Amino acid sequence: MKNILQILAAAALILMMTGCATTPVAYDYSAYKASKPRSILVLPPVSHAPDIDASPSMLSVATLPLAEAGYYVLPVAPVYETFRQNGVMVAEDAQSIEVRKLREIFGADAALYITVEKYGSVYQVLSSAVIVSADAKLVDLRTGEMLWQGHAQASSAENQNNGGGLLGMLVSAAVNQIVNQVTDRGHQIAGVASVRLLSAGHPSGLLYGPYNPKYESEK
Repeated sequence: MKNILQILAAAALILMMTGCATTPVAYDYSAYKASKPRSILVLPPVSHAPDIDASPSMLSVATLPLAEAGYYVLPVAPVYETFRQNGVMVAEDAQSIEVRKLREIFGADAALYITVEKYGSVYQVLSSAVIVSADAKLVDLRTGEMLWQGHAQASSAENQNNGGGLLGMLVSAAVNQIVNQVTDRGHQIAGVASVRLLSAGHPSGLLYGPYNPKYESEK
C-alpha cells in the first residue's frame, strides 16, 4: 500500500510539473514579411523617465542599428524640423498623429514608436548603476498594422565586480554614483539598449531589411 501511495504521489507531481511548464512561443512575423518595409521613420520617443535627456538620447542612438539591419532611416534632423515647423514639439503629440498623415508627410513605409521606461542613475546602499529600459513597436504606415514589438534593457552594473567585501561595495557604489553624475553614462547605456532592441538577427528581434545581404534569409 505504501509503495502504491508513493507511485501515485510521484505521478501527481509529474502531472503538476507538466501542467506548469510553458513552451516559448515563436514570434509571428507573417505581417512583417508581407509588408516588406524598406524605409523607417523614427518618431520622437515618449519618455516616462525623469531625466529630460532620455528622449533625445534614445532618438539619437536608434538610427544606427536600424541602418545596419538594412533599412533606410529618415534623417533625424529634417524629421524633427518638420515636426517643429508644424507645431509638434512633444513626443506624445508626434506619436499620436494618424499613420495615414505620417505616410503623406514623410513617405516612409513604416514608423518606429519608442517608449523609454527607465533612463538614468539608480543609487542604492550597496550599488549604483545607470539603467536604460525601452519598448518599441514597428507600424506599417500604409495599413496601420503593427509589424513587430520588442523590449530591451541595459545597465552599467552588468559587468561590475562586487568583490572586496562590504566596505569595497560601499566605496564602489559611491564612486560609480559620482562617475555617473559627471559623465554622460546614460547616453552610453542607451546605445547598448538600442542595439539590443533594434538589431536584426536575434530571436524575436527585427528582421533584416532590403539593404542587408541577409535580407529574407530568416525562415
